[in-house]
Amino acid sequence: MPSTNSKLTLAAATAAFLIGVAAPAFAQTAASAPAADQATQPLTKEQKAQAKAQAKAQRKAERKQARAKNNAELKKLEDAGYKPSLNDPNYPQNLQDAQKKANAAGASQ
Repeated sequence: MPSTNSKLTLAAATAAFLIGVAAPAFAQTAASAPAADQATQPLTKEQKAQAKAQAKAQRKAERKQARAKNNAELKKLEDAGYKPSLNDPNYPQNLQDAQKKANAAGASQ
């Protein structure tokens, strides 16, 4: 009998713990709750298309900015002596040397 009681107690304690842990996961936050003063009318097709176009333009601008940053970094490394087109067995060391040289040149400017 004591073995059965301890198993039931353990099961009840485990269930209570799991329910206590899971409850906050389902709570609604202020950010996820709809605003009381906002109208809940669906967007029109034109509004959806405009929002989609704006998001696409933003992603395009972000990609363009990232590409420009990467190209500038590559140019800086090439100016410091790194040659990415070579099939060099010392690849990591040459790149690291160019990075050190580029960083030293950038710090002295």
